[in-house]
Amino acid sequence: MTMSLADEALENARSTYEEHVRTCRQCRADGAACAVAKVHLRTYNNARRDHLRATGGAAPRG
Repeated sequence: MTMSLADEALENARSTYEEHVRTCRQCRADGAACAVAKVHLRTYNNARRDHLRATGGAAPRG
C-alpha cells in the first residue's frame, strides 16, 4: 500500500521532530523544547492539519 503525499509529509515531520528531541543535548538537558524543536513541532502541526484537510478529518494511519 502506498502512502499519500499528506501521509508521507506527516510521517516525515513527526519523525524529524521526534529524532531531534531524542538527540538534542539542549532538549534533553532542559527537559523542554529548544528553538529548533519548536520549529520542527510547528512543521509537524502544519502537516497534521494539512493531512486532516486532505483526508476529510480521518485520523492518520500507522
